[in-house]
Amino acid sequence: MKYMNSRQKKILYLLLSEPDDYLVVQDFADRVRCSEKTIRNDLKTIEDFLNEHAQAQLIRKPGLGVYLHISEQERSRLSRHIYNEHFTCRHKTDEERILHIAYDLLMNSKPVSAKEIAAQHFVNRASIKKDISAVEEWLKRFDLILVSKQRLGLKIEGDEKNKRKALARISDLIDNAEFTSQFIKSKFLSHEADFVRKEIKLLQKNHSIYFTDETFESLLLHTLLTIRRIKMKQPVAISARQLEAVKKKKEYEWTLACLKRLEPVFAIRFPEEEAVYLTLHIIGGKVRYPLQQEKKLDLEDSELSKVVRHLINRVSELKMLDFHKDQELINGLNIHLDPVLKRLSYDLSVSNPMLHDIKKMYPYLFHLIIDVLEDINQTFDLYIPEEEAAYLTLHFQAAIERLRRSSHNPKRTIIVCHMGIGMSQLLRTKIERKFHHITIKDCIAKAELTEYIKKHKDIDFVISTIELGNVTIPHIVVSPLLEPADEKKLSAFMQQLDTSYRREQKTFKMLNDTTPFLVFLQQETEHRYQVIEQLAQALYEKGYVEKEYGIHAVMREKMSATNIGAGIAIPHANSKYIKQSAIAIATLKEPIEWGTEKVSLVFMLAVKHEDQNKVKQLFSELSYLSEQPAFIQKLTEEKNVMTFLSYLNY
Repeated sequence: MKYMNSRQKKILYLLLSEPDDYLVVQDFADRVRCSEKTIRNDLKTIEDFLNEHAQAQLIRKPGLGVYLHISEQERSRLSRHIYNEHFTCRHKTDEERILHIAYDLLMNSKPVSAKEIAAQHFVNRASIKKDISAVEEWLKRFDLILVSKQRLGLKIEGDEKNKRKALARISDLIDNAEFTSQFIKSKFLSHEADFVRKEIKLLQKNHSIYFTDETFESLLLHTLLTIRRIKMKQPVAISARQLEAVKKKKEYEWTLACLKRLEPVFAIRFPEEEAVYLTLHIIGGKVRYPLQQEKKLDLEDSELSKVVRHLINRVSELKMLDFHKDQELINGLNIHLDPVLKRLSYDLSVSNPMLHDIKKMYPYLFHLIIDVLEDINQTFDLYIPEEEAAYLTLHFQAAIERLRRSSHNPKRTIIVCHMGIGMSQLLRTKIERKFHHITIKDCIAKAELTEYIKKHKDIDFVISTIELGNVTIPHIVVSPLLEPADEKKLSAFMQQLDTSYRREQKTFKMLNDTTPFLVFLQQETEHRYQVIEQLAQALYEKGYVEKEYGIHAVMREKMSATNIGAGIAIPHANSKYIKQSAIAIATLKEPIEWGTEKVSLVFMLAVKHEDQNKVKQLFSELSYLSEQPAFIQKLTEEKNVMTFLSYLNY
C-alpha cells in the first residue's frame, strides 16, 4: 500500500466530487498547484489505494482524462472516509500516530519517505523521526528490520510470517488494547469483518469448539489480514514438512470448508499455504472448556505433562508450598499450556494485554516463575515467553489463595475479661464462631497479662473487655457480648494488623544484605545492560556471586524486563550462581528506558531462594517502596552513600 499525502487525498476527493465526468490532468494540476508530472505520479498512488481499500476503478483514457468508476453507495462511504481522515488526522494523539505509522509501514511493499509520512500526519519531520525510532525498536522483537534506502525511503524487510506476527501484536505499541482493536477493524469494510465473524462462529458451532473471546478476535484479525496480504501478493511460506503434517489434521478440513465460503465474497483464492497458516492458529487457539470437560482432559501430549510436572515441582520447591495436590491448579495449567506449546511449536505469536499489570501486582511470584521457565526452556528446548509467565503467575496466585483459605493462617490471641469465666467463655465461643481465622489460646485476667506475654512470645494480639493502658502488644477493646458494632470493629482491626507492617516499618531489612561498597549513586548510563553488568561485577569482586552471574542476569533481562513500576528495577539471575546473599544498588542521574517504562533506582538481587522468609520480606519492602514516590525521589537525588543508606534506616 502507498501512503496518500494531503495532496493525493484532495485529488481523490475531487474525483469523488465530480461524478460521471472525465477530468483532465491539467485541471488537477491547476487546482492543487503542482505539475502535471506530479499529478500522474499521484494518480498511481491513488490507484494503489483504491485497489486495496475500495470497490472502485480508476479509468484513464488519452485525450479524455481520468474517470472514477464507482457505485453511489461506495462513493458516499469513501467520501466520508477521506474527509474524516483528512480533517481529523491533525488531532491524532502521539500513540495513535505511532500505531498508524507502524501499520502502514508493515502493509507497504514499497519504500516511503519520512517526508511523505510527515505530510500524511501533519507533523514536522523531527516528530516523525522519533516515532519511526520507536517503531524500529519494536520491530526488532519480530526479527524485522526497518531499512532506509537513499532517495527512496523506508521499508520493512523480513519474513512474511514475522510481518504478520507484528501486525497481530501491534497493540503492544500503545497501552490501549481497545483502541488498537478498533483501529485494525477500521482498516476493513464493516461487512467484510461481519462476514468473517459469522464464518468463525459457524466453525465453532459445527465442531463444538469453545474459543476464548481473545482467541476469537485473534482469528478474526488473522483471517482479515490474510485476505489483505493475499490481495497484495504477499504470500506466507510454510515448510513442506509442516505443510504435510497439518494437512493430515481434522482442523485443516474445517479451515478449508470455511475458506471456500469466503473466496467468492472476497473474490480471491486461498493458496494451500494460507489455509495451513490459518489452521495453525485454530489448533493453537485458547479454548473455554466446559467444567465437566476440564476434569476429563486427556493428557495425550507427553511433553505437556512433563512441562506441567516440572513447573509444579520447581515452584513448590522455591515457594516451599506443596502444589501437587491442587487438582484445580493441575487442570488449569494443562488446559492453559496445551495450546501454548502448540503455538510455540508452530512459531505463532503470544500476547497478554495484562502483562505489565501482573508484573506490578505480583512481582515476587512473577519473577520466580520466570526463573523456573528459564530452566524449563533449557530442559525441553522451548521458549515460553514472559507473556505466558504472567498467565502462569495468575494460576499459581489463585492456588496460593486456595491454600490460604484452607489453612486460614490463624492469628493467635488471648482474651482478657473482667467479668469472670462464664462471660469470658461466652465471648470466646462467639469470636471463634464468627472469626474462623482467630485462634484463642487462653482467657485470663488483666493482672496476669504482663507475665503471660513474657512467657508466650507467639501471641499476635489481645482481645480485652477492659482498657489495658500501656501494653506493647496490639490489642482491642470489645463489649463482653460482642455486639454487631464490636464485630465490625474487630474485623477492621484484623485488616489493620495485616497491613500494619508497612506503616510501622522503620528499617528496611534489605540493609542486612548490602554494604556501602555495593551502592553506586548518580550513575550515568545509556542502557540497562550496562547497569546490570556494573552491579554484577561489583558483587563478583566482593565474592558474593560467580563470574557468570552478570551474563545470566543480562540473559534473564532479555527474557523479561525486571521493572516493577514507580521507576524501580530488580535485575537478578538464577540463584545457583550466588555464593552468599547480597544486594547491589544503583541510582541513575537520568532515568533510562527499562522495558516499558523509565527507571532511576536499581536493586540487583543476589538472594538465594532457599531463604524464603528473607525473599518474602525483601519483596514486601520493594512493594512498599514502589508506593512511596516522594521517598524514591529522595533516594535517587541523594549523592552521599552513607546518607542514602541512612534513609533506609529511618
